[in-house]
Amino acid sequence: MTTSAEVLDALSARLAEVEAYLHLDEKRARVAELEAKSAEAGFWDNPDAARTLMAELSSCKEDIQAVADAREGISDALAALELADEMGGDEELLTEAASTAQALERKIDDMELSSWFTGGFDHGNAILTIKPGQGGLEAQDWTFMLFKMYMKYCARRGWKVTVNDCPAAEVIGIDRATITVEGKNAFGMLRAEAGVHRLVRISPTDDKKRRQTTFAGVEVIPVLPDDIEVEVDPGDIRVDVYHASGPGGQGVNTTDSAVRVTHIPTGIVVTCQNERSQIQNKAACMQILKARLYELELQKREEALDEIRGPKHTIGFGNQIRSYVLYPYQMVKDLRTGVETGNPDAVLEDGDLDPFIFGYHRWATGNAEGPSAEDTLLDE
Repeated sequence: MTTSAEVLDALSARLAEVEAYLHLDEKRARVAELEAKSAEAGFWDNPDAARTLMAELSSCKEDIQAVADAREGISDALAALELADEMGGDEELLTEAASTAQALERKIDDMELSSWFTGGFDHGNAILTIKPGQGGLEAQDWTFMLFKMYMKYCARRGWKVTVNDCPAAEVIGIDRATITVEGKNAFGMLRAEAGVHRLVRISPTDDKKRRQTTFAGVEVIPVLPDDIEVEVDPGDIRVDVYHASGPGGQGVNTTDSAVRVTHIPTGIVVTCQNERSQIQNKAACMQILKARLYELELQKREEALDEIRGPKHTIGFGNQIRSYVLYPYQMVKDLRTGVETGNPDAVLEDGDLDPFIFGYHRWATGNAEGPSAEDTLLDE
């Protein structure tokens, strides 16, 4: 692992571009303004407004500090290179400079990606749902594999995850999974995952060891901020309670704590069984229901495809956004962007999704080309 002054100069140039994208001068002025407001008498008289302002202040400070830290890192790496040169190519210093440059590249990637998030919910939390598609029992196992992949990815990112619903299937895998993800840019990042995911492998349930193609669908919607209210008529919902199943511990599994909320006018059904009490599970269900109703209202107002979740398709062949091939060769490839890897274990077992998510957003913002038509046809 090596680096050079040219590599660090290129990182410095990228950082300057990111600083412009992030409008740091405006954010510095905004920090001063918000700090002055937070010092005013009676600031906490309206706790919700105060928390919203403090969250914005924290976000602005984080962006400013991230750029400052990156500049300091580039300076440190250059100093290590110069000292290594003076000492006749000291390997330890060269390794230190290369390691710093590698970490800086990841941080600048993150900042660059954040600068592309212009949607109203991109910087907030997300609700991610995985459902089996075509493939029968195999699809339920594939749903569980994706669930574990996203749990790993969220852990890599340092995001907090609440498993709202993850009931075990009767034979293999899970019936579905819904998780709430809390962390900076969680919705902006994860909306790259919305769509149909295709798995090709030798079937673990087939005695003849035949190749099986399986599908699962991923839906990503934002957790609505506190300043957005969605009214739900109590007369429009039906609440059912039942015995919890699947992961959750003995206390969850031996009580009627699971809750199913059905919105009768739309037919939307939300289930939660993670918490130990019906009250907590109902509150979680209502949060998800309101997010889905808000999304539905956007569809009606715009009379077009929903910009938050993307187009709806059958969870089956021809609609996949990404293919995970484990047999007869090893490859994961995003069919929108052309990003691929020959190491599916790193993706499925370790949750290494950043190359695909970053690639999607570069492609979606016009900063990268997608695959050729010939490549797309071959993949299908």
